[in-house]
Formats: sequence, C-alpha cells, structure tokens
Amino acid sequence: MLSVTDLRDAAADTALDAVVPRAEVDVSSTVSAVLPIIEQVRTGGASAVLELGERFDGVRAPALRVPAEAIEQALQTLAPEVRAALEESIRRARKVHAAQVPSGTEVELADGAIVENRWVPVDRVGLYVPGGRAVYPSSVVMNVVPAQAAGVQGLAVASPPQREHGGLPHPTVLAACALLGVDEVYAAGGAQAVAMLALGVKDDDGTQVCAPVAMVTGPGNVYVAAAKRALLGRIGVDAEAGPSEIAVIADGTAQAAWVAADLISQSEHDPLAASVLITDSEELVRDVLAEVERQAPRLPLAEQIRTALTGPQSGVLLVRDMDHAVQVADAYAAEHLEVHTRNPEQVARRVTHAGAIFVGPHTPVPLGDYSAGSNHVLPTSGTARFSSGLNTVTFLRLQQLIRYDAQGLEELIDGVSALAHDEGLEGHGAAMRIRRS
Repeated sequence: MLSVTDLRDAAADTALDAVVPRAEVDVSSTVSAVLPIIEQVRTGGASAVLELGERFDGVRAPALRVPAEAIEQALQTLAPEVRAALEESIRRARKVHAAQVPSGTEVELADGAIVENRWVPVDRVGLYVPGGRAVYPSSVVMNVVPAQAAGVQGLAVASPPQREHGGLPHPTVLAACALLGVDEVYAAGGAQAVAMLALGVKDDDGTQVCAPVAMVTGPGNVYVAAAKRALLGRIGVDAEAGPSEIAVIADGTAQAAWVAADLISQSEHDPLAASVLITDSEELVRDVLAEVERQAPRLPLAEQIRTALTGPQSGVLLVRDMDHAVQVADAYAAEHLEVHTRNPEQVARRVTHAGAIFVGPHTPVPLGDYSAGSNHVLPTSGTARFSSGLNTVTFLRLQQLIRYDAQGLEELIDGVSALAHDEGLEGHGAAMRIRRS
C-alpha cells in the first residue's frame, strides 16, 4: 500500500521539505465557503446554528445547549470500563498539565525599578470536540484539562449533534464532560460551532444562549480550520488542525509488525491521514510492507486505511543512515513521531521538529491519543517547525507589571529622551522630563 522513495543518493543540498509526503489540504480556499455560514450565525443567532446543524449533520438538535440532565444521564449509563479508562486518562493528563503552569517572576533592575511577569488565564474559552467519523471523548479531556490547569473560569464545549442520539452530541462525549465538571455543552459542529463560540448567539426572543468566548481550541475538519482562520483576531485560536500524521524513524532492530500496526493506526482517523516510515533498512521496508498488507484488511476501516496509505501524504522514505533519518524527520516535522531504533532516546533527542515524540517500541502513538498524560492536540502539516501542541500555557497570557518610583525613573530620563528624539517622538521625551524633580 505504501509507496517507497529512495533518498539515499539525494544530494546534500536537496530541499527535503519538497520531497517528503504531504496531505493536500487547502484551508485558504475553504475560507470563502465558511464566510456565509459565519454571517448566517451572526444574523440568525441560535436558530441559525440549529438550522445549519440540520443541513450539515442531518439532524436538528432539540436545543442548542445540552440539558444538564442529559449530561448526567450519559455519565450514569457509561460502560464501567470506559469510565475507568477515562478517569485514568484525566488523572494522568492533570498531573502533566499541572506541571506546565509557569511561575511568575519579579525582576528588580535597579533601586525603584521593578518589572513583574504575571501569568493570567483567558477568561472564557470555547473547546471544539469533533464528532464525524469517530467519537472523541479523548478530545474533551485534551481540551478541558489544560484549560482547567491554567485556571480558565468559563468553559464551553461544542460537539456536533448525532442523528443516532436524538440530536445530542455522542453520549461518551457528554459523559467525559460530566467527569471533568463541564456543564456548558452545545450540540453544534463545524464552522457554525466556531462562529457560535466566537460571536455568541441569542434566541429569537433575545435571550443569550451562548456568550462569546475569547479563544477557541480543539481539532476539527477543514471547515473548522477555515472558520478559525476567518475569525482570528476576534478570537484567539490554538492552531488550524490538519489530518492526523505519524512518522516512524526505524532501523533494522525494529519490529516490523509493530511499526506496521502503528502506521495503520493513524490512518483510521481520516482518508487524508499521513503515515510515513523513515528507515535505513531495506529489509525492514520489505517486512513492514508485508505486515501492512497482512494487518490492514482485517480491520473494520480497511477501505479508509487503504485510501490513506496509498495517498500522496503517506509512504516510505529510505535514507542513508540515522543522521540522514533525523534530517528527514526534521524536514517533515510530524505531528506524531515514533522512534524504533537501537538507541531511541539518543535519536529522539536529536530531533527538533515534531509535535510529540514517542520514544522506543513500547510507546506507540495510540498511547498518546488516550492516556499517556501528554496532549494529543498537536501541530500538523509541518507547523511543528514553529508551534507547540495544546498545553496549559496556551490558555495563559503573560502580563507585565512595571513599577518605577522617582529614583528609578530619574536614572533613565536622559537616555529615553535621547532615544525619543532620535525617533522623532519629542512628546515621549517630554513625558519623561516633566516628571524630573
């Protein structure tokens, strides 16, 4: 299923970012498609969101906001083993994200001159949880836990209405919200959900149904990404999530069956999901390809898996050695990177561009999707070169408090005045000098 590209004879100056596989997702061209949806929500309020849900999701939610009793009922009927797994996932994620809370600092620069760095949480956040091809209670955990760790007071979750569940979001999504203490949940998906969160919506009688948020986070399809882009500035966003990606750096010591299983696992998310093997072993390539052909047809989503693995975004990259593998991995900048090598820790620490790195054969990506304690909302499409996955700091703002007294100010009056004069801003200098005693 996977194509093989031999990079062993590539010139040293080869632009690797041009030869690594990529999914073809054009968010820019989709923005024009979501603008009318955003405008419909702006003018039509809650009724418009319900109408758009009926059009795109095939069901009209009985109400935009999910009743508290439906959230509680979902928790009461949750299978015990799923509840236990979710509780463990929450416990581990809370420990990791609590450790990410930065400490404020106070810096004394001179007598009477202090700058304080203070971290302040965003007031209100909209958390998007997908609900198309699969059920994602894990995304509830990954969105809510870091926001709560940051101290965000207002949390609103939006997830698409499900025809099979009477127009409510999936019960497992609702149960996850209950376990996390989130009771503001909306049956809304796609671009209309992002617009609802960003703009706020009222009922036909003018009653506020959903108050606007300051930030929207969470993964979604290209329409969700396009709505985030269109509304950026009115709201903050975490990222524009593209299709899921996995890259595996492996040498001849890797277990071919395990590598194949991991490549297959991420292709279950989307036909555009990317699975990339980077290796210096021709023998491993042969064995992994055979394992993919053996394992994939046995799975319920076999047809989608085949589509993803045969797409231009997936493939095998044959490299000269592990040094070359690290270079290729950095050029690809995978959302998820696994390292199956003789010295996985050493190789992993040399990689600088990846959303999350899974070190060693006993750390598969599905562990991170659910219960590793790390976050699974990660940068895609090469954006790991300059951005991070969702984390506690995402929901915090650095605010600086500057405190100078007369003595501290006096020391800088002449210097600031000189700089202001050089920039042609005489009023700046005058505002300094007028305070001179």
